[in-house]
Amino acid sequence: MPPMTPTMEELSTGTGHERVVFCRDPEAGYRAVIAIHSTVAGPAVGGTRLWTYPTEEDAVTDALRLSRGMTYKSSMAGLPLGGGKSVILSDGLSDGEGADREALFRAHGRFVERFGGRYMTGEDVGTSPADMEIIRKETAHVAGIASDPSPWTAHGVLQAIRAAALHRWGSDDLAGRTVALQGCGHVGFHLARKLQESGAALVVTDLDPERVRQVVAATGAQAVEPDEILDTEADVFAPCALGAILSSATIPRLRVEMVAGAANNQLREPEDGDRLRQRGILYVPDYVANAGGVISGCGEVLGWSEETVRGRVGRIYDTLQEVLRLAGEQDVPPHVAADQLAERRLADLQRGGVSPWI
Repeated sequence: MPPMTPTMEELSTGTGHERVVFCRDPEAGYRAVIAIHSTVAGPAVGGTRLWTYPTEEDAVTDALRLSRGMTYKSSMAGLPLGGGKSVILSDGLSDGEGADREALFRAHGRFVERFGGRYMTGEDVGTSPADMEIIRKETAHVAGIASDPSPWTAHGVLQAIRAAALHRWGSDDLAGRTVALQGCGHVGFHLARKLQESGAALVVTDLDPERVRQVVAATGAQAVEPDEILDTEADVFAPCALGAILSSATIPRLRVEMVAGAANNQLREPEDGDRLRQRGILYVPDYVANAGGVISGCGEVLGWSEETVRGRVGRIYDTLQEVLRLAGEQDVPPHVAADQLAERRLADLQRGGVSPWI
């Protein structure tokens, strides 16, 4: 029987990514995709997601989409960072902190270390600061240990909702507005608290009933079943769970004037941004709204004060205003305008030749 040695297979995707690898460590029960989309602005940064995928190809597709989104997110936030992502195939891993989880994340840390600082990771869906502590036993290229980035992500999403409200309704006051929030995890919980403090009424859901109970107890929100949230009449739909929620099947069900949330890759395909526009629904590009977490992670790496991080996250308000102005001037959907701005900033950096990683 051949030895179960760790392997790193280079993948050719034809998507413009700088590097995509499939990593395996059979002894640790580890299979993962690490994708680096761009290091034009600086080292690629992106969290580690632990999820159950139907196939390895689905994991690759997710990593490609998420890493590209991280590049654009960092670009729009004005950070000296590029975009990357890790997705680990969970293979039925337990949710606890036993030996299986220790072995898995130590294996992941060893693969991250192989990039020599070109890629830095942090927590994401299915992982926690405790998992990042395990990864750090094998590599220094990990953030999100000093503090939970979720409150900062939520704070940024709130700024985006306020900016979009000003654009749509002429006021960024959310008092009396109703928000239908999908996903009551770490970010969703903090966003619900912030929205409640802003005077908004909440309708919430999650696949985990306990998470829903916690948000309802903290905010007085109304709870609905997961499939009902898309049909809820509200001012804002805030997707804060997994991506690809906005599609040709779901968009006709929406009874809102705005979509703005923390989930990554909310559009199943680019045409869904056009479908929202055709329905008169203002879409806030996800990677503009949810940049608070990566901003806080950058602050951790660069030694920013909390005041500096707060100021940077607060600029999401102004960035979205810029996106919406460009969308209006060019008569294009906001997701197109955001991509144009992000790509313009990356092109300017590339012409300057500032990245040590290219």
